[in-house]
Amino acid sequence: MTDPAPSSADAAAANPAPADTTGAEHFDVAVIGTGSGNTFLDERYAHLKVALLEEGVFGGTCLNVGCIPTKMFVYAADVAETVRGAARYGVDAHVDGVRRADMVGRVFGRIDPISEGGRTYRVEDCDNVTVFEGHARFVAPRTLDTGTGSIITADQVVLATGSRPVIPDAIARSGVDYLTNEDAMRLEATPEHVLIVGTGFIAAEFAHIFSGLGSRVSIIGRSGRMLRHLDDEISAHFTGLAAQRWDLHLSSPVRSAQRRADGTGAEVELDDGTLLSGDALLVAVGRAPNADLIGAAAGGIDLTADGRVQVDEYQRTTADGVFALGDVCSPHQLKHVANHEARVVGDNLLAERAAGGRPAELRAADHRFVPSAVFTHPQIAAVGLTEAQARAQHANVTVKVQRYADVAYGWAMEDDEGLCKVIADRDTGALLGGHIIGAQASTLIQPLIQALSFGLGAAEMAHGQYWIHPALTEVVENALLGLDL
Repeated sequence: MTDPAPSSADAAAANPAPADTTGAEHFDVAVIGTGSGNTFLDERYAHLKVALLEEGVFGGTCLNVGCIPTKMFVYAADVAETVRGAARYGVDAHVDGVRRADMVGRVFGRIDPISEGGRTYRVEDCDNVTVFEGHARFVAPRTLDTGTGSIITADQVVLATGSRPVIPDAIARSGVDYLTNEDAMRLEATPEHVLIVGTGFIAAEFAHIFSGLGSRVSIIGRSGRMLRHLDDEISAHFTGLAAQRWDLHLSSPVRSAQRRADGTGAEVELDDGTLLSGDALLVAVGRAPNADLIGAAAGGIDLTADGRVQVDEYQRTTADGVFALGDVCSPHQLKHVANHEARVVGDNLLAERAAGGRPAELRAADHRFVPSAVFTHPQIAAVGLTEAQARAQHANVTVKVQRYADVAYGWAMEDDEGLCKVIADRDTGALLGGHIIGAQASTLIQPLIQALSFGLGAAEMAHGQYWIHPALTEVVENALLGLDL
């Protein structure tokens, strides 16, 4: 069970005593967090004295409990679903069983050594890097309690402390055992019935993983739709598909939770009075930035109203010499955003040092067209504005929805679920947004990301290049050709 509550040390950081820095070791750069924060410390930093602080497992959320292991399980679920649906193509096949322990071994037998190798590399092979393995927090500007019994100071500090699962009060105070993304994948037996609390990215992906690998899934949500942050049409379409696969209980959050009478699993009561019983309870309502656990006030660091570290376009915080990247400051909470911000921070740290106190020429982060994908069944990907956002911001909008079933490869796949939706400004021809739900949506979205990023108009994009026939990318081509421009 994950305990999201701040430690007593974290609580004390809100009102720290004056720091005694006598004898504190000084560093050129201190980085808190070894996810994306560990990616920019390359050969450019070899001449600098660097402190790397980590209280958990090296590699961060994505490597250990997020993007990478989940997609390895997603792919296994995809394979199982493909086998179950093979009859539509005239192929007789069935799933004989799921060797969950073997899956766990395949995934973490690969990931755990990468994490440990990253730690070994920094501890043993980087002479300029000192690793502190404890909970780091500010006790004064650019002064850190390392959590290992020592205080350090640094010219520059980078916050890359990520985020943690949010646990609803009704579950947190119940004492019931629950899972989050941080431990659900380590289960070596497949639960017969999984209760999933949440309707967002994490909930949708784990629903596919568990159901694809043989579990019954019930989804419990405060929202009336799955993935409500997406374009309304896409969200509604996915909710309809999800209702055919999973037991949905929407618009009715958890009122209370307890262990079942036999001491296993969980029973939950919903606001509408419904009682549900499951072998496992997975909480997937979102993630909170770890900005409240770093002693921000002592470090002179302001937070936003929603609890993130406040940064400017150069990833600088409100404290001189302190930068931040990734989930601790970003509203996107996406690994590709954290990696981009890490590259920006890596460049800007060096630029500030080279400027020697003079105004530095800094690189701004580019958050104009941030794409996202949900690796559920079917996949979903999006970039740019939703239709509602586009109509609110532009006077003359044109929209086209192209079904997978109406292009040749969609026929080959017998796909009656997938669709591609594109949105453009009719007056200028500018592409405003793209939304895809269906097979390989996370790949098919890329041409639309490129078009938005490089200012390629919708008509120019559709007519100005070859689109391979009969590839599935024709669903994007035909959607663009169908715009009323």
